Parts: sequence; C-alpha cells; structure tokens
Amino acid sequence: MRLRPGETEAVGWRAVAVLEAVRQLCDAAPGVTGRPRVIAIDGRGGAGKTTLAERLRGAAPGSAVVHTDDIAWNHACFDWGAVLVENILRPLHRGEAVDFRPAAWIAHDRPRSITVPAGADFVWVEGTGIIREELSPWLDASVWMQGDLDEQERLSAVRDGDSPAQREHVANWLLEELPFMLREQPWARATMIVAGPPQTNQGHDPGHDPETELVVAPATGQ
Repeated sequence: MRLRPGETEAVGWRAVAVLEAVRQLCDAAPGVTGRPRVIAIDGRGGAGKTTLAERLRGAAPGSAVVHTDDIAWNHACFDWGAVLVENILRPLHRGEAVDFRPAAWIAHDRPRSITVPAGADFVWVEGTGIIREELSPWLDASVWMQGDLDEQERLSAVRDGDSPAQREHVANWLLEELPFMLREQPWARATMIVAGPPQTNQGHDPGHDPETELVVAPATGQ
C-alpha cells in the first residue's frame, strides 16, 4: 500500500459495528455536557471521508456534518483554521446553533449557509487538514482514513474529472498538502484509524459487512 511520505501504516485492523466505533469515539471524550461532541474526520481526497461522515450521522441520532471544503471554498487550501474556530467551533463549544456564510460565499453570491442546529449531540467535521495542532483544543476525538494513494487518486479523478484544469488544480493542491501533512502528522494525532473503501486498503480487510461495519485500527501515534 502506497502511503503519503511520513505516514505510518496502521496495524491491528479489525471489523467493528458502526455504532461501536461511535461509542469508542465518545469514550475518548467523557464528560462532554451542554454541547455536541466535535469529532474530526481527516484523510486524502478519495479516502471516503464524506461517505464515513454520512454513515456516522445516520448511526448517531442528533448528528450534523460540517465540510471543511465549504469553509475553504474560494478561500484557501489549508489556511482556514481561524475561520473555522471563530464561526463554527467556538459557537458549538458554547452550545449554540451555527448559521455561517463565509466571506467568499457572500462575494460570489453562493446561496444558503453552513448550519448546525442547537441541541446537536454530535458534529462530524470532515475534510483534509482538519486534524491539526491549532484545532486540537476544539476536537473531542478524530479519525484518520488510511488507504492506498494510487486508488485514492483514481477515485478522486472519477469524482472530479481529469481535465487539464483539474490536473493543474491537483498539482497546486499537492504543493501545499505535502508539507502540511509532513508537519501535522494527522495519522499520529488521530483517535482512530479507519480504512477507506475496501479497494483503497489493499490486503488489510479482515472481512466485514460494509453495510453495518467499519474496518478500524489503533492510531499509529498510540
């Protein structure tokens, strides 16, 4: 399995029920009251972050999902931490609802807003770069999605296209992603490692029901 430079290949993979994975992530942050648990889901493009976030939202009543791509839209690849904290994470920690229109949304007339209702029990924040040192005080637990880079890149090309403009976008993205990942080591900070789609985690699937289970491993930094 080809991994990002510096990433450690996880070991001890096992299948667990989706609800059991939610319980383990809750156990990582006992005593949270008066606000939702904020749980990050990080990984490369094509790793399956959005799919996992939706599965966890479906399994855990009172869940909401925030996509960092919405924060970064027409803003920056990774320089959005302070915007996320001030407009989403800080209100969530106060137990407040979120209704936020980023500046780029206003400038480009993008409709609607990023919302989280008051009273949510879980907020799953998914996106590449969410597990980072500056956000650690605001995250109750986190998931790193590990899988084969070649397959993740293939899935990203299927999803986003492979035009010259898209290839240029990906190249520019990687110029920022590579040093960011080497500096932050999100796989080592994560509470749990989750395998992406079966084909992206070659040779490490212990056999599981993809409808009801996840393939997980202990964080490589633990």
